[in-house]
Amino acid sequence: MGIRKAAFGVALLGALGVWAQPAPVFVPPNMGRADLPSQPPDVPYVPTPQEVVDAMLELGGVKSGDVLYDLGSGDGRIVVTAAKNLGVRGVGIDINPERIQEAKANAREAGVEELTEFREEDLFKADFSEATVVTMYLLPSVNNRLKPRLLSELKPGTRIVSHAFDIEGWEPERVVDVDGRTIYLWVVPEKPSRAQRPR
Repeated sequence: MGIRKAAFGVALLGALGVWAQPAPVFVPPNMGRADLPSQPPDVPYVPTPQEVVDAMLELGGVKSGDVLYDLGSGDGRIVVTAAKNLGVRGVGIDINPERIQEAKANAREAGVEELTEFREEDLFKADFSEATVVTMYLLPSVNNRLKPRLLSELKPGTRIVSHAFDIEGWEPERVVDVDGRTIYLWVVPEKPSRAQRPR
């Protein structure tokens, strides 16, 4: 009797499709793993609304002569907008090759290819030291991991603008609300001289 009940239970699970369902698989995050392009990045692609893009550029005081780096650039809309509307040279960095191709196509369509560059790179290894403005729409954990590099590698006076998420332990210069979305501005401070550094 027990065997027949067990067999019936297995048959019922199969009929309901339960047996055929694959077990959930944990996929480790890939941000910082350019050697594994088939793995998804830590940060999902969520486009920034155009009104927020415009507000980020305004908050960052982006102007002619600036060099803008967008970290996690997605379809390139921040870089393309800065180039098209402000004549600013921009570089987008993203680990997803599909987004890079999409960004290049968008720059071509907007007629700003000569002002824009899109690199398929790891944010934690990419060189963004020439930036005078950095824009980001990343997760808090990624912002916090980038913080030491932002402070040590960017020139004093470089503006950093983040959509939605702040940087732990770093007080922003300004916080602005745009249609219920928050954007933050920081300015890289002067680096202490040797005499001022704690021993």
